[in-house]
Amino acid sequence: MKKESLIMQILIIDDDESTQFLLRNLLELEGYEDIIVTNSSESAMELLGISGFNNDAIEPNLIILDLHLPDLDGIQTCMRILGVEKFQDIPIIMLTGSSEKASLRKAFDAGAVDYITKPFDSIELISRVRSALKLKHEVDLRKTREAELLETNQILEEFVARLKQASDTDGLTLVANRRCFDENLIKEFQRIKRMNFQAEAKLTLSLILLDVDHFKKYNDNYGHVEGDYCLQRVARTLTEELNRPGDLVARYGGEEFVILLPNTTLEEARSVAERLRKAVEDMQIKHAFSSTSPHVTISLGVASLIPDDNVTLNLFVDSADKAMYQAKTTGRNRVVTF
Repeated sequence: MKKESLIMQILIIDDDESTQFLLRNLLELEGYEDIIVTNSSESAMELLGISGFNNDAIEPNLIILDLHLPDLDGIQTCMRILGVEKFQDIPIIMLTGSSEKASLRKAFDAGAVDYITKPFDSIELISRVRSALKLKHEVDLRKTREAELLETNQILEEFVARLKQASDTDGLTLVANRRCFDENLIKEFQRIKRMNFQAEAKLTLSLILLDVDHFKKYNDNYGHVEGDYCLQRVARTLTEELNRPGDLVARYGGEEFVILLPNTTLEEARSVAERLRKAVEDMQIKHAFSSTSPHVTISLGVASLIPDDNVTLNLFVDSADKAMYQAKTTGRNRVVTF
């Protein structure tokens, strides 16, 4: 007997003792050693854990089921067993009399995969049992491969997502990088333009461009390690102050950061910018070499537009840049709108 057959569990449900004995004997002669026999539908349900809780519930590889049982007939028993999700792939072979063709049709409709007619031929019995177990093995193998493929796909998806996140993130400050900002700017511009066209609305897109004041002096006097830490703290504060899902904080380059604010008016964006300015100032990062304040401060430029075909993104960013430049040339640590 092949090794794989020895580990196959077979459940026999039949109330006739002579049939039980004959089936068990023939199967054991073929090498099937794990054979469980029961004489009623209800006792089978208990063994399978369908009827009540059973810590030792079995999950057989094959069920041989008599069409006629003392409590519940084989067709209803078959339906009840296969109605449980974890048993849906278990092949069920029906035992039937030679004149029960109509009942057999119902048995196949209930989910039985094959039948054996009483009195049965030993060669036919073993052949049908082998076929059913082979079917079960193939189904189990397919499900295992599908599960492995699903797991592999999930791992790949997570890996791709991590790669995407890494490619979108500034390595120092852990906010979005310039490339990510550029992509989101285009996406939000097109999205709001489309919404305005469809709803005949006038939704706005706002931008805040900011620069850490006198940062070169900070780096020159405190060192690049402290300078990096300063940028990290500023980035974290900017992120913490923005709580809308669509808002984006990005490092624009060097000590410059940019904030994208979808569906935000110029006045609302100015209010956000002022909140950011104050939050950075309130951190009180010492900057003894600043001519603006004894602490690190930022200068912010704000611009807004209604996305349509008459404006360009370059002009939009340039407007925020000009506003920021004006904030720097008129005293720093302030907000200027364009």
